[in-house]
Amino acid sequence: MAAFRYRAIDAAGRPLAGVMAAASREEVLTRLREAGSLPVDATPARRWTGFAALLHADLAGPARLGAGERAEFTRELATLLAAGGDLDRALRFLVETAPGRNTRAVFERLRERVRGGAALADALVAEPASFPELYVGLVRAGEAGAALAPTLERLAQLLERQRSLAATVQSALIYPALLLLTAIGSIAFLLTGVLPRFVPLFAQSGVPLPAPTRVLMAVGAAVSAWGPLALAILLALFLATRVALRRPGPRLVADRLVLRLPLAGALLREALAARFTRALGTLLVNGVPLVAALSVVEGALGNRAAAAALRLATRAAKDGAGLARPLAAARLFPARTVHLLRLGEETAQLGPLALRAADIHEERTRLGVQRMVALLVPAVTIVMGAAVAGIVAALLLAMLRLNDLAH
Repeated sequence: MAAFRYRAIDAAGRPLAGVMAAASREEVLTRLREAGSLPVDATPARRWTGFAALLHADLAGPARLGAGERAEFTRELATLLAAGGDLDRALRFLVETAPGRNTRAVFERLRERVRGGAALADALVAEPASFPELYVGLVRAGEAGAALAPTLERLAQLLERQRSLAATVQSALIYPALLLLTAIGSIAFLLTGVLPRFVPLFAQSGVPLPAPTRVLMAVGAAVSAWGPLALAILLALFLATRVALRRPGPRLVADRLVLRLPLAGALLREALAARFTRALGTLLVNGVPLVAALSVVEGALGNRAAAAALRLATRAAKDGAGLARPLAAARLFPARTVHLLRLGEETAQLGPLALRAADIHEERTRLGVQRMVALLVPAVTIVMGAAVAGIVAALLLAMLRLNDLAH
């Protein structure tokens, strides 16, 4: 007998986790199903301590799929199954055409489990680093409904839409980020590399310098003297913040504050609503019950404040109070999201209307990012230009005063 750590969702939609002694992983999954739960994950409960833990984590970690590789795997598997191929043959093809060693290792492990009699969802559960709960839940629903190929097709669309939206946001922010770094670097170079060359000249002349030049020299001296220490303090604060955000309490406060920022908060709420409604709609359309779907989506939001609000909404849905009302009370999602979800509940079209809401929120997120970049780039350019012009003007004023003294 071996010990296995498991995660599951019970019949009421509550997440379960624990350790079970069993002869095999399949026995754990079977017991959970017999108890009326939906298995999510079951892995050997190994304990590593000291130096062995470091070696196990860093050197013996299993291969995993990235977001792009996961989307490509899903699309290719859906295409092969829709063409009439069986699952084993499709996985063999994916193993043979895998683009890299790590990808091939993941595919081989999946194929071995499927050939051993495991369902595809159970094979995916053993790869939690590559396939999240949302992914496994959709595949399990597709297998239960004998519609694996259409389910994988919808899942591929979900992953590709998420990937496209993330790529759009990242690509749009690259130029403003580079421009901001260039601006900071240029100003720092002028203050620490150019200005010190003029300081001896001004000191030897003995001429009272204009106020802008004196202020500039004081700022340059402060940057040269305290700049490295300030950078070290900022780095320490950054690391301390990262450590603090790993704790549930500070992370919940930070996630709630981020969503309430004056300008960026509205854009982040649109992106969060797009992720929520896309995942929820895809699960519901594929036949997953509402309470179970909400439990799966809760772990896929990436925001603890939104997850807490969704947890309360799940309890209300269990009691028959509906989903839209508690989400509206949380005031974290846009009003459009709540309205469309309420309409979906009233018309028994919650899944399709959730997907429609996702389309709207994704488009609004793209437009919001474009507007933000359109405002941010000129703002950074103007600030950089004004700062450089101010430095040059302060130096020119001092040089003109020296020139007047010479004549």
